[in-house]
Amino acid sequence: MQVTTVGLDLAKDVFQIHGVTTDGTVLFNRSVRRAQLLPFFEKLPPCLVGMEACGSSHHWAREISKLGHEVRLMPAFYVKPYVKRGKTDAVDAAAICEAVTRPTIHARHKYAKHLEFFEAGATYRERCFMAANRVGKTLGAGGFETAAHLTGEYPHWWNGRRFEKPVKWWAAGRTNETTRDIVQATLLGQVTRDGRKHFDGTGVIPGERLGDVTWKQGVSDLVDTIKVRHASGGWSTLGFKSYQQGRGSFEGTSQHGIWLDEEPPLDVYGECLIRTATTDGIIMLTFTPLAGMSEVVMGFLPAEMRPQADS
Repeated sequence: MQVTTVGLDLAKDVFQIHGVTTDGTVLFNRSVRRAQLLPFFEKLPPCLVGMEACGSSHHWAREISKLGHEVRLMPAFYVKPYVKRGKTDAVDAAAICEAVTRPTIHARHKYAKHLEFFEAGATYRERCFMAANRVGKTLGAGGFETAAHLTGEYPHWWNGRRFEKPVKWWAAGRTNETTRDIVQATLLGQVTRDGRKHFDGTGVIPGERLGDVTWKQGVSDLVDTIKVRHASGGWSTLGFKSYQQGRGSFEGTSQHGIWLDEEPPLDVYGECLIRTATTDGIIMLTFTPLAGMSEVVMGFLPAEMRPQADS
């Protein structure tokens, strides 16, 4: 019997792998250490591999695809209905294996709001993906689109804004720490050290596209700027900032695009508009409106949804 479908439960060091045949017979459900993962898949015949989408899943999807396998990523909430008993790594891997075989699980129409957000970029300079937590704002919307513009690599179905040449881009979060731990990790992956400090390539930007790095002073492992190889052959420049640094840190050079993850203060947002004005650049906001009906939130709401002032 030959394995045809594999569910891969990702982790930092020890991964769980569940494999079945065409008729659903389980051939293995075992743990594999990080260094053994790719050699394990090298020995398998070409098969369908499912994973839950997360920061490192894009890296592993690329690497496993190179070995001849078809890799599909799924949001965790699509896998949850297939968890049959108490949550363990083995149970999760089995659930991923089952979910990835469902015929409609990967249909893009299930992500209507994401596709609407991308398409709006072809028309509007300012866009806001305002939604609840854990629906894919950071990874699936802001992070994905930022990576596409920096690399110049767009999926075949893309109908949003395109940049044919290298771009200058900023990505920002609320504090230095959240910018590093969320925004930077989403785009670049984790910082690693093996003789020199660099990234492990597990972010949405492929590791082989990353170039020279400058690091911020006074904040451990936070990037100031990094070069990203563009499909045209040149180098895009990505800079990281935080609202904690204040409006003044957003002054200076013009940018082709800015991604603001979490709601920015109004003065910071205003400065970002100035930075993108001369380039006809774009600004993307991705956040949950935890501060209520702020001026930034109200600016993106249709008139009929805004609270009416007392007469």
